[in-house]
Amino acid sequence: MLPLEVDGLDELKLAIIDTPDCSVTPQFEEFDEEGFILTSISASDFTHAISMLSEGDVDMLAMPAELLHGKQIEMLSAGCEVVGARTPRRPNLVLVSDDKLEYQPRLGIILAESALVRRQIRRARGGLRVLSPAAFASISEQDCPEGGSAEVARWMEEMRRSGQIEGYITSRAVYDSIGPTARRHALLPDPKDRGGVHFLPLPYADLVILIARERFPSSISKLVSETEGETCWHIQDQMISGLDSNMLERIGILVRHRQVRSLMKQAEEQRDLTLEQACHDTEGEVTEGEVHVEFRIEVLSGNGRHTIGLDRVIKYSEFRHATISAIRDWDVLLQEASRPVPKDFYTDEEAPAFIDLEE
Repeated sequence: MLPLEVDGLDELKLAIIDTPDCSVTPQFEEFDEEGFILTSISASDFTHAISMLSEGDVDMLAMPAELLHGKQIEMLSAGCEVVGARTPRRPNLVLVSDDKLEYQPRLGIILAESALVRRQIRRARGGLRVLSPAAFASISEQDCPEGGSAEVARWMEEMRRSGQIEGYITSRAVYDSIGPTARRHALLPDPKDRGGVHFLPLPYADLVILIARERFPSSISKLVSETEGETCWHIQDQMISGLDSNMLERIGILVRHRQVRSLMKQAEEQRDLTLEQACHDTEGEVTEGEVHVEFRIEVLSGNGRHTIGLDRVIKYSEFRHATISAIRDWDVLLQEASRPVPKDFYTDEEAPAFIDLEE
């Protein structure tokens, strides 16, 4: 197959940043088979990659979306912008343990780096000791690795093998890289029953974005970008890009494309009339011809007992306008749920807020 020429360009130089939790390089190896000459260049960090891009050493930059959080001004100052995204392949974390979460022994120790995941586990299963690796190391008077998530996972695997802990949480990419002997159990976002145990992914989980210089030809970026990935990036960028690191650790978010048949089957199984109505137009006809966008976001209290969530299922053609509406509704929901409950009568006792966003 001859090299593909687009606007006179037959080779695309792509800078890539890989992280232990998000392997970017494998996603672009497939383009070699399609005849499109794609040359990848490894970049050490975001500043280095943006410098390569602004100086014209590379045409595009592919990297995990989480690395851009809080650095968009640096990107814009270099004359660059996000021009596409890739659909998350494996956004769900896994529990590395011999037993599933529901079969863990009482007071068993589960380690998780993410504050959100620790809250989700407390919500899903009481009676466990859910700790961060640093907290466990301090309690057991050990030294916790100061490296990346892969080094921490190897240390946690040693703790599991020695019987000091029952299991730990890590990404699928890290699990594959360290090759533990224990089984893995995916923490999935879809409960078996409505209102059941679920785990929304971390913000930007396994989401790869594409950055290029301003006025980069869209005909080229579309060759390596994916529509569902662009949807994931747009909604997450609008919803959570302005959050500080503390609040971001409390947020779980899921964005994905859904087929109408899948939604209708789920609505029937869970007897969810609201979900079923989302698949009908104003005349009551089922809109099978158009992909829908499912968007879910939630914030949890420290003990996992209180959850504030917002779920939306919208047509793909309407998701940009619906995102603006969702932002407004989410802000109102957080504001109302985090303020003290006002008294109905002066003799009533003061009631605390449903959820404390600062804990």
